[in-house]
Amino acid sequence: MPALAVLCASLLLIGWFLSPALVYRELGVHVATALAFVSNLKFWREAGYFDAASHEKWLLHTWSLSVEWQFYLILPLVLMGLWRVWPTRRAMTVGLLVGFAASLALSVLLTPLKPGASFYLLPTRAWEMLAGGLVFMLADRVRLSTGQRRWLEALGFALMLGAMTLISPGALWPGWLAVVPVMGAVMVLWAARTDSLWTKSHVAQWLGNASYSLYLWHWPLVVVLVYLDAQKNPWAIGAGLLATLGLGFASYAWIELPSRTRLTAMGWRRGTAVLTAAVGTAALLGTVIYLRNGVEWRVDPRTDAIFSAINDKNPRMEECHVAPPHVVPACRYGGPSLGAIVIGDSHAASMVRTVENAMGQPAQHVLDWTYSSCGTLAGVRMIDPAYGDHCGKFVNAALLQQQTMDPTMPLLIVNRTSSYTKGPNDIGREAEFGKPGIYFDIPYDTANPALLTQFRQSLIGTACQFAQVRPVYMLRPIPELRRDVPHTMGRAAMRGRSERVSISLDEYHARHRFVWEAQDAAQAQCGVHILDPLPYLCRDGRCWGDKDGLPLYYDDDHLNERGAALLLPLFQTMFR
Repeated sequence: MPALAVLCASLLLIGWFLSPALVYRELGVHVATALAFVSNLKFWREAGYFDAASHEKWLLHTWSLSVEWQFYLILPLVLMGLWRVWPTRRAMTVGLLVGFAASLALSVLLTPLKPGASFYLLPTRAWEMLAGGLVFMLADRVRLSTGQRRWLEALGFALMLGAMTLISPGALWPGWLAVVPVMGAVMVLWAARTDSLWTKSHVAQWLGNASYSLYLWHWPLVVVLVYLDAQKNPWAIGAGLLATLGLGFASYAWIELPSRTRLTAMGWRRGTAVLTAAVGTAALLGTVIYLRNGVEWRVDPRTDAIFSAINDKNPRMEECHVAPPHVVPACRYGGPSLGAIVIGDSHAASMVRTVENAMGQPAQHVLDWTYSSCGTLAGVRMIDPAYGDHCGKFVNAALLQQQTMDPTMPLLIVNRTSSYTKGPNDIGREAEFGKPGIYFDIPYDTANPALLTQFRQSLIGTACQFAQVRPVYMLRPIPELRRDVPHTMGRAAMRGRSERVSISLDEYHARHRFVWEAQDAAQAQCGVHILDPLPYLCRDGRCWGDKDGLPLYYDDDHLNERGAALLLPLFQTMFR
């Protein structure tokens, strides 16, 4: 705890001078949750571990500390209770085995369905630590020869190194894949070779002794590389590794060892009081910074304004825009009578309030039929098992329900359509490029002609089914800029530079040509009206992520409220 408290206090001090309000506010709450050992719960509710936003969270790595803390509090209580019922070593071993099997099974089953929860929460992580307990309970029951120990250790290291080098960062985790490095660690521990060339050297022993402090400091240095846009520069990575070793050694020698000695010498009560006061002070500072909204007056207001674009979203987004298997809330924006329907995925969710403003009728409302990552495609199925056929079922239900509504009211279809067959194009998600996220009869690894034909038929057929009842408008794809606009611009501003994010019109049309053709076919077949956002977002042959120096997107492909407002004249054509 002393080393963690020093890290948190150091980041708060550095952040005071360098971090914009939005980032500093986030750091404040992350400090408080890390020191309370509940940061895994906080990060679970936020973004995924390997996405771009996560690489800018200074204390993201403390999720594992929180899981360990929770584990080491619960496990002794469970074993004490078991000992009262069955006071034998065998009972302890059976208890660990049952816990290990149950947690591993839960991890394997839930990882495809709830990847965020499976990654961050204790029930799906406990088996990894229980594996170490089983080594302690069982290893001395099996006698191994010197040669067997050597081979067991070698295989263990091979499994760990293989996991580090061969498993893709985009793979579902933990799940069954995590068995590979965990079993590798189990084998090395079971072999217990004190004379091993792998582990007996002074370097290996020092790394082991200082591993906790090295762990504490490594991730903030990763974040520094991201802020400097140097995360792929080999020289910068080398400097980051050296800095990790230096800061880790300093933390171990100047914080870990002295605090351990001095707190022990103080006695239990006084040592606890001193430790609680130090940790509590850092946690309190983090809480105050969070409650004071990141203390906005510290840095350049323009830098703050750029970062604020990240939160310039529909304030009802969390309430009204859900993901499968949750039921679409069907929120209403405006008065009591229906004025328009917006259907689609998160790109549609970012447009709802602009459509409401374009309607200009206080007595009427916009019906929000948006569903996260769900294209408006009847009969579609998602590769992600958590989504399954929920998207297709929702579209089918919407087709039926709209028949009971006022047929003069228009319906607007907005989707990140190309991503469903081509995968994302965000920098940092290269492993997913070209991989379809949908299928109709059988899944395909690539967007082959069979899938594209089915996709085209569903896009046209669904729009035309809606058009049998009411006027249907379809928005051309929003430009996807590949790089996170406010983060890129904000990081540059923090370094005293100006940087813009854009793509060329040629890049735009190369990605969306197939979708444009399908939309044109829907227009020709059943009179669907096409709305083109490019004149409002693109100029001089490029599509830009900002206007007047402020972002129009809250990430790389979603328009924020300011960006969506540029399309107000376009949406007004629906109501003339």
